[in-house]
Order: sequence, then C-alpha cells, then structure tokens
Amino acid sequence: MAPKILVIDDELPVREMVQRLLSESNYEVRLARNGAEGLALFRKEEFDLVVTDLSMPGMSGIEVLRTIKGEEASVPVILITAFATIDTAVEAIKTGAYDYITKPFDPDDLAITIKNALAHKHLFDENLLLRRKLDHAERKGAILGESLKIREVFHLIDKVASTDATVLIEGESGTGKELVARRLHEVSPRAGKRMLSVNCGALPETLLESELFGYEKGAFTGASAAKEGIFQAADRGTLFLDEVGEMPPPLQVKLLRVLQDKEVLTVGGRQTIPVDVRIIAATNKDLKAEVAAGRFRDDLYYRINVFTLPMPPLRERREDIPLLLHHFIAKYNREFGKDVQSVSPKLMQFFMDYDWPGNIRELENYVARAILMADGPQLQLAALRRETDEAGVADEDRVLSFKEAKERFEKEYILALLDKFDGVVSRAAEAANMPRPNFYEKLKKYEISPAAARTKPRTEDPGEE
Repeated sequence: MAPKILVIDDELPVREMVQRLLSESNYEVRLARNGAEGLALFRKEEFDLVVTDLSMPGMSGIEVLRTIKGEEASVPVILITAFATIDTAVEAIKTGAYDYITKPFDPDDLAITIKNALAHKHLFDENLLLRRKLDHAERKGAILGESLKIREVFHLIDKVASTDATVLIEGESGTGKELVARRLHEVSPRAGKRMLSVNCGALPETLLESELFGYEKGAFTGASAAKEGIFQAADRGTLFLDEVGEMPPPLQVKLLRVLQDKEVLTVGGRQTIPVDVRIIAATNKDLKAEVAAGRFRDDLYYRINVFTLPMPPLRERREDIPLLLHHFIAKYNREFGKDVQSVSPKLMQFFMDYDWPGNIRELENYVARAILMADGPQLQLAALRRETDEAGVADEDRVLSFKEAKERFEKEYILALLDKFDGVVSRAAEAANMPRPNFYEKLKKYEISPAAARTKPRTEDPGEE
C-alpha cells in the first residue's frame, strides 16, 4: 500500500507542485488549504506523513504540528517555511517536527526528506509492533516467539500443564528448555508451590545424590547435621531435572524408585519419606540412542518420557529472531546503560542467515557483546565483524569448532576451483560434482565473486555461467 501524505499549505501553486512531485513517486496525496481543514482530514483518515506550511492564516504550522503530535505522536511532520531562523528551527524540532525546509525549496531536497521521514516512521511502527509482541509474549511466560514452531510448543504446554504427567523436554543446548519447564509449572495446579531445579551434569555423583535425596547426620565425613534434599524441598511442587541424560547409572536407579514409589531415601537414612513432586526433565541428548548404548536405563526412560515436548532450534524458527533481538537489546540497554534503538539491515540479514549452533543463548551473547561495543543508536555489521576479526588475531591458537573448520575448508576449496577454471562457475561446479544452484548458494554464503578469480584470458562463452 502506497504511503498516504497530507499536504497543508495556503498557497495553491505550492500545493499543486508538491502534489505533482509526490504523485510521481507513487505516494497517495491529500491536500488542505489551511490548518483547520488539514486537521479535519487528519482526524478523518490515517496518514503516514504530514507536510505543512509554517505561516498560514488562522492556525500556524506550529499549532498544527503541536496538535498532531498530541493526537498521533508517531506521524512525522515536515514544516515548510519562507522565513527560516535558528529560533524557528529550534522551536519546530522541540515541538516534534521531523525536519523543516526553506522556501523556495529544491524538489529533490523535499523528496529525500520525505523518503527519510517515511523510513523513520516505518522503523518506529516496526519497533512498536515488536514491543507489543514482546509484551504479549512475556505475559505468556517469557518464552518469546510467534512462529509456527513455537506456537506448537505453547499448544503442547497447554495440553499437559494441568496434569501431573512427567514431561521430557528435548532440544539442543540454548533452546530455552528451562523456560518451558518454568512455564509448565506456572500454569499448572502446582503453581503456588515451589519449583526447584538441578543440573544433573554439573555435579559429581556423590554431591548430586546428596543434593537430590538429602542426607542424615554422620552419613559421611563432614555431614555434621542432617540436610533436606531437593525432592523433599519441592514437595507438592515441581522438580526440574536438567540434562537428565548425564545422570550416573546408580542415581538413575534411585530416581526410578522415586518415580515408582513416590518416596525418597536419604543418604545414610533407614526410613523412606513420602514425596509428592511433579518431574519435568530435559536433555540435549538422544535418550533412545543412550538407552541403546547402555548408558541410560530403558525403564527410567519410559518413566520420564510419558509426554515428550520437543524444543525447536533457532535455525528452524528464524522468523522469531527480530522479536528476540528486540528483547535482548532492551535488556542489555538497561544493563549497560546504552540507548541502542535498531539493527542495521545488513546486520539483521546476518542474524537471519546465520545457523546459530548455540541457539538463543548464542544470539543473546552476540547482542550483549554488540551492545557493549556500540557507539551509536544502531548496531552495525561492520563493528561486529571488526570485533570478531580482532578477537581472531588475538587468539590465533584457539581450536576451531568443527563447523568453523568445515566452513573455512569449503571457502578455500571453492576459491581454488574458481581459480583453476578462471571463474567459470559451470566448470567449477562440475569438477566439485555439485549442482550449479548449490554452488551458487555457497558463493552467496561466503560472499565470493567468480569475477575475482578470472586472472587468465577466457575463451569460454560468458553465458555458460
């Protein structure tokens, strides 16, 4: 839909000239002869931009500006004046004008100013929409997203939350499994009770056992007093077992007993203690494969896998990235005392194209670093690359991840092929035994220009690319 612009000016030649200029740029234009007529139109229709003369009979442009800003602050207003002074400019900007132009004006200057003002309005509207989505998402329990994949997660949460069924949340590291567990607890009948969590892979076996089940006084050296375990502390509430696939086999037996008998035996204890705890477990491992390999008990697997809730990786829900970015920018603006308002189009494209092997946690880390290093109101791709390059120079001995090593090899391999075949994509793709569209995808991914490899005279038909 074409942007709609309201032009208010008491001079007919100015109105007609501005209308002709804007119509040529495919804008929808409405004209008004004075401030009162302009405001009547403004209240009747929706406009993306207002251009108004400053000096008009009856109501001045400043009064029009002040009224519009009081009723719809997001609509930019450009003032046209024949008597520009510093005082006029200051008053206009302080009142909320996007910009002002002096008569007689260059039509190109007006066109550029209008284009910039509309871009500013689009960015404002986009941020407002993201903020509304963010508020809505946070009211739903801090799980951010509106993609089909994340809506399915909400659907599964709604189906199982009201029950006491044990839930197994599966997903890669950094996908937000603990947030889902917390949401399950908060909308369950147990919401008024405690939710406790323990990472089964973060503690040695003996400490994990004591943490889960508690111990009696004198049960081991240093046990000078009895200690309640997490199962007891979470009685009538929820216990979240993160990375349950890392639990040592002896503790798997004890966990199975708790699930079967609903009672715990403390370390050094002789009397079992009844507990009423809802278990939510999470893993980034393939537990079926762990069972097949003998590292995870099959009977425990079937006990905790009553209801499976898969968390999608970020690369499968890319449409949620702008919302997540907005959330993290606001978070780290507060934390670092910054005022970043937006992300440049190139950086946004990088965020949308990148595969995010570390998922939301990696995205948050990128944003935190970028906000910390930011010098202005917009995050730039160049600054992020510069920081990455400097980090690489300072850390030459860092071991590359498999993904980084693979990508480095791919890029060097493609460059070598193009050099060998003088930049002819069809021959390079054929030598690589790769379909030409796939080869072009690689060129785009690594920002490689075939023309740069044409170092020798060519006899091939240029059309064969």
